[in-house]
Amino acid sequence: MSRSVRFVLAALIAIVLLIGAFSGGVVVGWVLPDRVLAGFKPKTGVVASDNPAQVQPTSSPEDLFKPFWETWDIVHEQFVDQPIDDTALMRGAISGMLEALGDKHTAYMDPEQYRVSQMPMDGEYEGIGAWVDITGDFLVIISPMPDSPAEKAGIKVGDTIIAVDGEDMTGVDGNLVLRRILGPANSEVKLTVKRESQEEPLEIAITRAKIVIPSVTSEMLENEIAYVQVSTYGEKTTAELETALKELMAEKPKGMILDLRNNGGGYLNTAIEVVSQFIPSGVVMYEQYGSGEKETFEALPGGLATDIPLVVLVNEGTASASEITAGAIQDLKRGQLVGVTTYGKGSVQNVIPLRNEEGVVRVTIARWLTPNERQIHEIGLEPDVVVEITEEDIAAERDPQLDKAIEILTSGSSQ
Repeated sequence: MSRSVRFVLAALIAIVLLIGAFSGGVVVGWVLPDRVLAGFKPKTGVVASDNPAQVQPTSSPEDLFKPFWETWDIVHEQFVDQPIDDTALMRGAISGMLEALGDKHTAYMDPEQYRVSQMPMDGEYEGIGAWVDITGDFLVIISPMPDSPAEKAGIKVGDTIIAVDGEDMTGVDGNLVLRRILGPANSEVKLTVKRESQEEPLEIAITRAKIVIPSVTSEMLENEIAYVQVSTYGEKTTAELETALKELMAEKPKGMILDLRNNGGGYLNTAIEVVSQFIPSGVVMYEQYGSGEKETFEALPGGLATDIPLVVLVNEGTASASEITAGAIQDLKRGQLVGVTTYGKGSVQNVIPLRNEEGVVRVTIARWLTPNERQIHEIGLEPDVVVEITEEDIAAERDPQLDKAIEILTSGSSQ
């Protein structure tokens, strides 16, 4: 079986845990802009509303926080377990405040959580190997990693982690569940997973390992078709992609397949750089802020694969930054999308460090729109050609999505 087919099938069979630590897709989507938006300043003294006519001044800060400080005093005076950990109270208050906004991608991360969350972007960590969503009631597997301990153990997309090492994870914060699953290489973790196709939970033991995360892999397939897979949008992705494209284009391929399946996202600037390798010019996305103002992002010049016939593979694990790439290619009719509907993370976050290294606040500052101004948040992108992968396909090591992409390119029917 060719390396690309093995890579794809492994991703579909595998999973668990690269870092969902602070997704919103963490991991579900790592759309983490590397700039703080100029002029983006919080407003004070007003209550947020979709209707400007209903915006009213709030009480003064002194009056507004009287119940908070009253509660603070009650806890310090009456709570049974003393002394109180004031740092924990402070961090809990921040978390609760951001949770009250009702946006699962806006949250607080303490210093350790932030350190863990940066591991995937650094390219390696010790764990079991998968993208996860920590924003629900339980930690859920989003996108698998190929050739990982989780893959070998049989973890699958959509698995819900209900216990770790026999301890029930009901009501446990996703970040804490994540920490329990991560651990030193060669150590073992036992996961209890709920799977839709199974009536009873499954017990799966996984031996952790050092996970090295290449963000780009590539090869020439039969029929002079180039294949490149982008698995994340990290700091090294653009350079890795440029190297891969130079090598592939030197082979003078007749068509190219860009595989974005199970790509949980990454940095916004990397997404713009990646899509610019395939689109020569024009708008590739918009950011729309709460005020209605929009910021336009255009393709960067100098792309290496802007003319070659192109097909993009997507699935339910294609999220966030990878949806930016796929959405621009689809809207600009640069190529066809093949696979199943994508995850649907259409928001952009700023990650802002707090003073004295007290962690970071991740705040949703905008929704992003495709070049045709489509809103894909919690909707996803519908492929031009829908092709599903069944359990039977996986068992037989077939990849009908890849096969369809090759068929489109060899038949000359790509856009």
